[in-house]
Amino acid sequence: MVLAGLSLAIFLMLELLPGNLVDVLLGENARPEDIKLLETQLGIDKPLVERYLHWLGQAVSGDLGRSPLSGEAVVDAIAHRLPVSLQLMVYAQLLALLIAIPLGMIAGYREGSRLDGTITGAAFGVLAVPHFVLGLLLILVFAIWLGWLPATGYVPWSEGVWNSIRSLTLPAVTLALVEAPVYMRLLRSDIADTLREPFIAVARAKGLPEWYILLRHALRPSSFSLITVMGINIGHLIGGAVIIETLFALPGVGRLLIEAITQRDYVMLQGVVLFIGVAFVFVNLLVDVAYAVLDPRVMRHGT
Repeated sequence: MVLAGLSLAIFLMLELLPGNLVDVLLGENARPEDIKLLETQLGIDKPLVERYLHWLGQAVSGDLGRSPLSGEAVVDAIAHRLPVSLQLMVYAQLLALLIAIPLGMIAGYREGSRLDGTITGAAFGVLAVPHFVLGLLLILVFAIWLGWLPATGYVPWSEGVWNSIRSLTLPAVTLALVEAPVYMRLLRSDIADTLREPFIAVARAKGLPEWYILLRHALRPSSFSLITVMGINIGHLIGGAVIIETLFALPGVGRLLIEAITQRDYVMLQGVVLFIGVAFVFVNLLVDVAYAVLDPRVMRHGT
């Protein structure tokens, strides 16, 4: 039901936009007979319901159409650019977790201290800065002033793993710095609450080291909210990737989406948005599975 509603919303959203593909292809001075011929070829002259069912049937079979501007199949365009976006988002998530988990655990353990206040204040400060501003600052410092990393462009893995990682480092750090404060604040709050639980007092009474209690006893039950927000945050991450891929000239799905919008390539736009929506639903399904892995009681209660 969710996917059916999503497909209908995407189709209607683009159908209700002003203008159409015929105007883009033929221009404003096209003859009426040429317009009618092209509308027939593209199927635009058919009723709305018929067009939706035809498009949905093709999408279910794995055919998202073919761009009338470039002639490229939408599925091929997505498949060609998807590895870049996946590398960027996975790299950014790993960096965000590497930043957020240690800082969140420290702030939660030292709740109310000056160190907690410093970490929390810094997190709010970074969170207030937009993606593109952070990206420009990182380019200025690490690409122009220091010359450590490339400012723009993408190097595929086939040309060297290290060079590929270097080309994605600045974009990934930009995304990670936006995501990490959210994760850190959430984990800090949950860690602080967990450390007040009776089973933590029992672990301390046994003489276990504090680092062991934090990692073994406190981190796991404090991770549920973090995993949930990570799943929900995929949409925010994709939105940030659209900006970052454009800023850093990365040939990913986000940049493909921007190109489809600017060129008014509605066929490509419909296919890309539908793909992103389905991916978002699938990620949230994986989050539910992760819940059951972390806490088997979730599975037992569900059944």
